[in-house]
Order: sequence, then C-alpha cells, then structure tokens
Amino acid sequence: MSQIIRIGTRDSELALWQANTVKNKLEALGYQTTLVPVKSTGDLVLNKPLYEMGITGIFTKTLDVAMLSGDIDIAVHSMKDVPTALPKGIVQAAVLERANYLDILAFKDNEEFLSSREAIIATGSLRRKAQWLNRYPTHTVVDLRGNVNSRMQKLHENDWNGAIFAAAGLDRIGLEHEHTIGLTWMLPAPAQGAIMVVALEKDAFVRQACAELNHEPTEICTQLEREFLRLLEGGCSAPIGALAYINTKKEEVTFKGVLLSIDGTKKLDAELTAPFGEHQNLGRDCANSILSRGGKNLVGETHRDSQSIEIFSTKKLTQDQRSRFKDDLQVDSEDFIKTSPTRIPTKVLTAKMQNVVFTSKNAVEALLTNVSASQLQFKNIYCVGRRTKRLIEARIGKVQHFERNARKLAEYLVDYLEGTEVTYFCSNLRMDDLPTILTSSGITVNEIEAYKTKHTPVKVPPNVKGVLFFSPSTVNSYLQLNRTDIIAYCIGESTAKVAREHFSEVFVAKIPDMESVIDLVNANYGV
Repeated sequence: MSQIIRIGTRDSELALWQANTVKNKLEALGYQTTLVPVKSTGDLVLNKPLYEMGITGIFTKTLDVAMLSGDIDIAVHSMKDVPTALPKGIVQAAVLERANYLDILAFKDNEEFLSSREAIIATGSLRRKAQWLNRYPTHTVVDLRGNVNSRMQKLHENDWNGAIFAAAGLDRIGLEHEHTIGLTWMLPAPAQGAIMVVALEKDAFVRQACAELNHEPTEICTQLEREFLRLLEGGCSAPIGALAYINTKKEEVTFKGVLLSIDGTKKLDAELTAPFGEHQNLGRDCANSILSRGGKNLVGETHRDSQSIEIFSTKKLTQDQRSRFKDDLQVDSEDFIKTSPTRIPTKVLTAKMQNVVFTSKNAVEALLTNVSASQLQFKNIYCVGRRTKRLIEARIGKVQHFERNARKLAEYLVDYLEGTEVTYFCSNLRMDDLPTILTSSGITVNEIEAYKTKHTPVKVPPNVKGVLFFSPSTVNSYLQLNRTDIIAYCIGESTAKVAREHFSEVFVAKIPDMESVIDLVNANYGV
C-alpha cells in the first residue's frame, strides 16, 4: 500500500468534510492519502442558478478534467451533483452510507407564514421551488446561491420567511439554525444525502481500495433513483425528485418519483414496491409510468421554458394579455414586487382633506382596506394614470385632474393647486419627483404610507432579450438578480427614467397601461 491516493475535492467546507471522511476511512484501512482541493465552475459562478449554466455536472466537471489529466486519483462528490452518465474512462468506485436525505426549511421567528397567503422562500433548486409552489401556490420563491454558510447568512440578512437546505449538508458541517422543519412531504433529489467516490476505470489499485468503503444498501437505492433521473432526461434542468428505500423487515424495496413543471402547477408522480431481489426495475418502471401519463410533454415544456423565452414581464400576465403578443414570441412572467396595505388609523383617514394625490392604483386599493369610501372627506383628488382615475371615480369620487406621470402632475399642481398643502398616499418605496417639485415650490406635502412594496426578484431565463417594467420598483427588483444587456419596455416615463440609468435600449409606451406596453413590444422587438 505504498501508493499515495490523491483525493480531489472542491474547496468548500462541506466538500472538504466529505473528502476528509473518505480520507479517514481509507487511512483506517491502511492506505496513504493526500487531499488536492480544486475550485469548480459551480463555486466560481454565483450570480446564476445552477439550471441556467447550460451544463450538467457543474460541480464535477473540473475534477473530472483533473482526474483524466492525471492530477488526482479519486474525486469525492455529493452524489446528487454527479451526472447520470460519467465521462468515458471514469467509473463509480464507491458509495458511502447515506445520511439524512430530507430537505429542511430554516425559518425566522415562527412558522405562521405557512398558513399565510403571502410568504417568501429562498432556494436555488428548481426541484425545491416546484414542489414548494405546488403545495403553496401563492408564495414567492426567490433564488439562493452560494455555499451552505453563505446561504444561511443570506437568510439572516434578507426579508425572507425561510430558506430550504439539504439536512445532510447542515449536519455534516455542524451548522445549526434555531428554527427548522423537516420537509417530509418533499421528495429529495435523486441520491441526496449520499457521497460518491469516482476513479479511473484503468486504476485497479485505487478501485480495489475504494470498494472497501462501499455501502451496498445505499448503492442499490441510489442506483434506482439515478436510473429514474436518466430516463426522464432531467439532469439539473428539470424539477425531478426520487427516493428509494429498503424495508428490511418486509424484505422489500419501495420507490417514489415525481416530475413537475417549473412553476409547480403540473405534477406527475408514481410509487411502486417490489420484493428485494426483484427490485431492479423499480426506477425504470416509475419513470415509464410518468412518461406515459404526459411526462414527455412536461419534460419538453421544461426545456422549452428555459431555452426559448425571449420576453419576460415583471408583472404576472393574464391569459388574455399573453394572447396579445405576436404569435411567434415566447413570453413568461412573474411578479417582481409584492404589495401589502399599511394599517392607517381611521381618525387620520376620515379627517377633512382639501387636496389628495394618488400615483398608483395600489395606493387607492390599500386605502380602501382601512375605511369605506363613504367615510372619506376629500375635496380635490389628483392622480397619475388613466386606470387610477377610473378606479378612484368608480370607488371614491370625481378626479379633479390626472396626468400620465408624477412629474407632469407635480408641475400642474404648482400652477393650479387650491391652497398650499396636499396629502400624498404613497408606498414606502415611492419616487422623489412629486414631493421634491411641490416642496421646492412652497407646497407642503403630507405623506401617508398607504402600502408597502417588497422586491421579489426572479432570475430570468438566459435567452431573454426584452423585459417589461411597470414601475421604478420593478426595475430595481429586476436588477438584484439579472443582467442589463436587454431591451427595457417601460409603462411610463418615471419607470423609463430609472431604466435609462442601467439599460442602453429603453422604449416607453404611449399610454401607461399593460396593453400599450405589450403593443410596444410587438411593434419594436425584432424590428
């Protein structure tokens, strides 16, 4: 045993823990070893979700190259990260006994948000996102990347309700969180919780050494799960979960598998049990069952979703709005901001107000969650936007004057306002134009925060060329996760002003409504 076995590993804390586990086990058997840390593409590129990098094996490719180049003898991986087809010349040498395979939710303070309509959950996994949205369709899922420690730190730093982690990852590095829930209803990634060792096919000495580490029950279960994954052609780019387990008392093997759409609205699952010794086809049979019930179309949709989307809206589109786009345009949408009304004392709202300003429908709707329209004593109402005007006149009363944007309204008020004071119902993230112009002209602005705006950014697919923006807040939310080499289609001049600070190509709709922005895309995209 004079040969020193060079163990290649990523240099994250979790990867090093796994590599040291293999190192200690080999040395306990009398082998000499040394660690060779190698940084992977998956660790270096932290601004993109895994499924958008365009390749499978993002965490294993660098080590594969190092092994085939003769720089290392074995590589240690989280088995769920390993592609189902290994590179030519590299083989599975051992699978260590599986740890906890569950996903867990780490959350802040309490778990009341689980029964709430709105909540924000963080994960970089399509599988976790799809299963969460299938169970909690009104929640928002945001992207979360980085190693385990940095992801936990981001949970503490951001206004999220919780984040999803692999239980095994937290256990292995001793990272504890005060509040956690085991997601027993969520199927894990195929082979989650298992560690795989790979070696060169031609290296008989190393393969024999690693074979002594192999845990056969784990090998059996993970092989079934990876066969299921292979047949569904998922890799990292489709929401696929699988779990096989052995019931030693009944001497049988059970397999569960699931395939979902990215947004969680579609779900196909299967479960089969077979006596031990007749279990070899369980993964294949579950995969074929799902494929025969629409799985082929669902996988195709998933690939098309991530590959062919050209236009993305930062506000969720209705079916009618989707159909308004030109037939050849592939379009997707998500809400990049969420709003919630602020509780305002009734005494404040029922007081007499001579001049009232609204710059959005959100402010009007939020106001009316606090009091009825009959209680309001507004003399002159001013607003931004034709639709805001319609809503006010339908729910509250006549609008004295409206303009297309806040700056124009402010300029009008400077010239024609009755008195020297206005009450401005706004968001916590309002723009400065209106209050700045009015204040500089000697008009007192009494701001009342009618609603709160939260950024809920989404990572758009890699082929998106144009994005629709409907407020300055949607621009700022988009910028948190996405690139700026796109065309910005804006609902109005206030939104366009912010967009021009970041995007080189900005178009503004003639009328500030959704339909006009869509028409703007139809007229300009690809021309």
